[in-house]
Amino acid sequence: MIQIYQKLEQHKKLNTLEKIESGCWVHLTNPTEEEISLVADQLKIDSSLLVSILDDEEQPRLDEDDECQLVIIDVPKHYIRHEASQVKTNPLGILLVRNQYILTISKQEFRFMTEFQEDKVKGFYTDHKSRFVIQILYQVALYYLRCLKQINQAMEETEDLMFSSTSNQDLAKMLSLEKTLVYFSTSLRENEVVLEKMSKGNIIPLFEEDQDLLEDAIIENRQGIEMASLYREILSSMTDAFATIISNNLNNVMKFLTSITLVISIPTMIFSFFGMNIPFGPLGTSPMSVSIMIVISLLISILITWILKKKNML
Repeated sequence: MIQIYQKLEQHKKLNTLEKIESGCWVHLTNPTEEEISLVADQLKIDSSLLVSILDDEEQPRLDEDDECQLVIIDVPKHYIRHEASQVKTNPLGILLVRNQYILTISKQEFRFMTEFQEDKVKGFYTDHKSRFVIQILYQVALYYLRCLKQINQAMEETEDLMFSSTSNQDLAKMLSLEKTLVYFSTSLRENEVVLEKMSKGNIIPLFEEDQDLLEDAIIENRQGIEMASLYREILSSMTDAFATIISNNLNNVMKFLTSITLVISIPTMIFSFFGMNIPFGPLGTSPMSVSIMIVISLLISILITWILKKKNML
């Protein structure tokens, strides 16, 4: 899908365009081959460059050639797997084409990009291209922090179930969160390299008013790295403890069932014994024999239960 926007400082209003103009923002989301060819021809750039950005394994980097400057960063993306919401990272490409156009391209639609599409970002202008790139990077860093807070909330909800759960599904959820944190830690560190290179101003020109925003983006990204590392360590400990607790809970269940089986087997054994075709004297002919056997069974069962309880086996 191709979307074209323009917001010039003198107009102070975001407009949707039908064709590419100087100072506009071209936003490609999961584009087709025809759309890629169309945009590449109009902007006079190599279409293979756009195709390579759509690769899920494309690494964050900062690069330039004669035609454009390229920034690729990893961005969190929510998706559904096994009927549960999970998060991984996907590349987002940002191109400054001959200082006339800015192009963003990704295989997925990212939530934070709607902040720009709805003109909710302060100081956002499509003709301030360097600042626009830094604003995107800053919003990405904030988006990571929001996702990490959601992960922390999910960790707390799972922790509440730790002492009562015997389900592998809860353990699988924790493993999924740990995998997400691995993605986040790796992507945030790679994004940090891109931000540090940008701060030198060698590839993308930086103006004095952009330096503070870029520094804020670097700080937020570093905070995300620290949070992801901390949550990963906590989650790793929780996962080990959770696995131990699940095993212990299952052992307690098995211990309880074994004890109950032992207690119940006492009346069965007694009635089977007296049910044999063997004379038992007065007890065998007494009308109270059934009641006596029930009382004996109950007394022995109560005694066994008391012994098991005293030995913490029930």
